[in-house]
Amino acid sequence: MLPAVSILQLIGFAVLLVAMVTWVTGLVRLSRRERAEASGRLRRQQLLSSVPRQAGPGGPPWESVELSAAEREAFAGLVRRLTRRS
Repeated sequence: MLPAVSILQLIGFAVLLVAMVTWVTGLVRLSRRERAEASGRLRRQQLLSSVPRQAGPGGPPWESVELSAAEREAFAGLVRRLTRRS
């Protein structure tokens, strides 16, 4: 221990040092979190821009198929069977 420095000065220095380390640690964590959120937003925007836009509420015409009466009845029977089991 230094003879010219009082114990109160050493305690004050230690408290200031701990506060500085805590502040720097918090600042680094905050900047990393902001960077991660920004990259996540960018990634989501890139993913959404790769999905094609839908033309109207029914979607593009090449995605809709006309079913015959027999096919509609078979599909309705399948739906009834599947919902009965749940």
